[in-house]
Amino acid sequence: MISSSPKAYALERAKQAGIPGCVVARRDFPSNQAMTIALRDRLNALGADLVVLAGFMVILTEEIVQAFPNAILNVHPALIPSFCGEGCYGLHVHEKALAYGVKVSGATVHLVNESCDGGPIVLQRAVEILPDDTPETLQRRIMEQCEWKLLPQAVSLFCQDRLRVEGRTVKILDV
Repeated sequence: MISSSPKAYALERAKQAGIPGCVVARRDFPSNQAMTIALRDRLNALGADLVVLAGFMVILTEEIVQAFPNAILNVHPALIPSFCGEGCYGLHVHEKALAYGVKVSGATVHLVNESCDGGPIVLQRAVEILPDDTPETLQRRIMEQCEWKLLPQAVSLFCQDRLRVEGRTVKILDV
């Protein structure tokens, strides 16, 4: 388990499960590219087949995409192509959705490519916007009802070799 933050609870979860963990923090590198190269090298040394980004707030550069083509999953707290790209992360996504007046929002699991939030979509799930929603309540509901369900499902599909990428479309193969 590799975290970009030494405070990530996922490190504790990994430790409790007997999974080794380490930190590759952005602040330890002069650029996103330098961090990406270090992360790529660490993942290659570990023999990784799949990279899963969850709560990862650094935009990685092309070196990792080239090393793991169609093998990097990211979860985004909106229905891509809405409210995505540079600057759309965390509460900002939900603030923008509420300000725009959308009736639904949700989460997207997508494959990572060189374009920020631009990779092919694997799974999406929507939730209704409620009249009294705040960015915080919407964020929590999307995490609980969408992100926490979609990401494990996408990882499982990848591990079962049930994802096929055809251009911008990800096909889910039957068992």
